[in-house]
Amino acid sequence: MKKRIAIIIERANIALGGAERSVLELAAALSGLGLEVDILTAKGRTDMVNVHILCSDERGRRIRYFTFEKALKKHLSETSYDIIHSVLPFDFADVYQPRGGTYAESILRNAASYQCKYVESFKRLTAFTNWRRTVLLHAERKLSQGPNGPVIAALSQYVAEQFKQLYGTDEQRIVTIPNGVRTGRRISTGQAERLRAQILAELRVKESDGPVLFLFVANNFRLKGLAPLIRAMSAAARRAAQRKGYLIVVGTDRTRKYSRLAKKLDQSTKGKKVVFLGPVTHIQNVLSISDVAVLPTFYDPSSRFVLEALAAGKPVITTRFNGATDLFVKDRHGKIVDAPENIDELAEAVSYFTDTDNIQQASQAIVEDNLKDNISINRAAGQLIELYESILERRGRE
Repeated sequence: MKKRIAIIIERANIALGGAERSVLELAAALSGLGLEVDILTAKGRTDMVNVHILCSDERGRRIRYFTFEKALKKHLSETSYDIIHSVLPFDFADVYQPRGGTYAESILRNAASYQCKYVESFKRLTAFTNWRRTVLLHAERKLSQGPNGPVIAALSQYVAEQFKQLYGTDEQRIVTIPNGVRTGRRISTGQAERLRAQILAELRVKESDGPVLFLFVANNFRLKGLAPLIRAMSAAARRAAQRKGYLIVVGTDRTRKYSRLAKKLDQSTKGKKVVFLGPVTHIQNVLSISDVAVLPTFYDPSSRFVLEALAAGKPVITTRFNGATDLFVKDRHGKIVDAPENIDELAEAVSYFTDTDNIQQASQAIVEDNLKDNISINRAAGQLIELYESILERRGRE
């Protein structure tokens, strides 16, 4: 008989972001490995299989924590599951897997991303005014302290350390299961080639110029370090290089401030260096025409974009504040910068990948070390099943 798993998520809609997409991909992978998986959500699309929308009558895009908790408990009293797996901090779950890392660390790193000590202090001091986040923070802290409670499935070592350092969580309660993504997505060669031609035309460069295209993908440009990256691209352009580097920016965030910064810095390096594409439906097409993925993030529990780039065989540049660094080796598959604010170090990493040999060596190492399989959502699902089985075995002994 199939094991029944309930996965709790606030909203089931892949258009909302990486966390929602990851949960739905995970549910599909678990189902493919023989489990019966239900998604329990407050809001979401009604056309999705095995999705139970529990707060459809409630108004607004977001549902209060306690309202959702009440609806969940009612559903769980009427429906039996072997394992309750939640991405929100509910203490009745068997597994707590926060897709965004801890709320405490996210507050600290979000404040740091403003790159101004006064603003950073203000953001930290006023974080409590976000009532919804404060409720979730308190619930998470309470859930994480003490010897009992859900097993905490951390997406990365970075997230595991957050629980230990910020909440004093017993390491015996933490299991690190690195993030995973769907691999082997199809690429539309025709669309990709047309997109590359469009980008080169906008940059006013030719294929014969041998441009190196760096790809940045995010929906929160400030938090993911776009401003430091634009400055680093400009600094790298002033250095001697085998090939010239250019930046492609993809995402839904507003571009005006960053476009102004890029234009200002372009004046000192003679020529356009940054192209803003806006939102893109199929990121694999853009990855296929890019040389290097770069995400100098202030905070990311484990970036999907970086993992998708590695799965596509592309070298990456990111920071130590990205849990995806668990899944590649520094100076072999990519570069890890200590801090996004360190423009010189970031520019050095960019310059390193304006050398054809360095790009090829990193790409070859990614293939040789079979990173694609290790990054796969199926690997993550398999590790979760092992965790589920250990919980059920322990429950049987008790």
